[in-house]
Amino acid sequence: MTDAQDTAADSTRRSHGDTPPDDAGSSVTEAPTPLLEPREGVPPVVADEAALARVVAAFAAGSGPVAVDAERASGYRYGQRAYLVQLRREGAGTALIDPIACPDLSALGEALSGVEWVLHAATQDLPCLREIGMLPTRLFDTELAGRLAGFPRVGLGAMVESVLGFVLEKGHSAVDWSTRPLPEPWLRYAALDVELLVDLRDALEKELDRQGKLEWALQEFDAIASAPPAEPRKEPWRRTSGMHKVRRRRQLAVVRELWETRDRIAQRRDVSPGKVLPDAAIVEAALALPGNVHALAALSGFGHRTGRRQLEQWQAAVDRAKVMPESELPQPGQPVTGPPPPRAWADKDPSAAARLSAARAAVTALAERLSMPQENLISPDTVRRLCWQPPAVVDAGSVSAALTGYGARPWQVELVTPVLAAALSGKGA
Repeated sequence: MTDAQDTAADSTRRSHGDTPPDDAGSSVTEAPTPLLEPREGVPPVVADEAALARVVAAFAAGSGPVAVDAERASGYRYGQRAYLVQLRREGAGTALIDPIACPDLSALGEALSGVEWVLHAATQDLPCLREIGMLPTRLFDTELAGRLAGFPRVGLGAMVESVLGFVLEKGHSAVDWSTRPLPEPWLRYAALDVELLVDLRDALEKELDRQGKLEWALQEFDAIASAPPAEPRKEPWRRTSGMHKVRRRRQLAVVRELWETRDRIAQRRDVSPGKVLPDAAIVEAALALPGNVHALAALSGFGHRTGRRQLEQWQAAVDRAKVMPESELPQPGQPVTGPPPPRAWADKDPSAAARLSAARAAVTALAERLSMPQENLISPDTVRRLCWQPPAVVDAGSVSAALTGYGARPWQVELVTPVLAAALSGKGA
């Protein structure tokens, strides 16, 4: 057992304000300990094939779960690629890998096949890890474990402090990780992110087991590990911030043309789209429908620092939308594949609105009894779909089958079927 694990074994009985109350209702508090340096120091960054081969061999020979994290450059670069990968495993220590210099980590992924990967908020990192050849067959998500265990704050720093009694260094989470060379303080921060991840996993496993929720968590982890890659979002331009102000189809076409032009430029320059043109500027141009570059330049977001050539390309996008045939203009709102927005239910189907109100109240009450967020107990979208189009005959079997069809895990089906069946039948929870 490491020194950190020794401390973790003691600190799991502490309460720093965020720990779920234990059976005895203990409220003993101790000051958390700052964690300033990795156990073996900051390792050198792996940036060539020879060094990578040594890491692969070391981690293949290691034992127990492997802590995995990745740093992206959101807000600075186009896309969500990884710019640093951190790993830690018993017997192998910590590794910091530059996936730009070593873009194919499939050999490392294969070496860790069958090993449990410990990640925090796994769904955020898995897409960029998949791109470089790393994908777990088994995982433990410490953020999701914290949610299921009822922790009110589930960020990594808050979890490490409340569960293990250590304070992680803060301040480098939003830096530009595409910077080369990476500064030493950033590397130290990155190494510390995986320093106690396995210790946190072990403590959370014990807490989930104590609460009778471990099997629930394991089902959730299996679902994440086996999930296919997300489908590309349809009409991503509709997610432009401030879109609710844009009502007319011609204005929507301006948003689409400007968004798509910006996206091409951002991808070509490998910069965040927001650095090319802010969302607010796109929306303002759509509302104003400027007739020329002079009118465009007068709008906020297209100020004096925007060059003539840039203004012309943005104006060209606006002009394309202005002359677009009516048949090619986008329709207001996104195509609806499921139920309508709940705010419209009272007018469209009052009975469905009543079912939804009863179901939401029942799920909220059950989630509170189980000390977990209701969205982790059952997906709100699943509840909406079930209430909008309930089974012809509402009983435990039909509701259970419907939930399973919508992708609910067995533990969720078992817990929510009784309360949802009661809500749908109007009998109350």
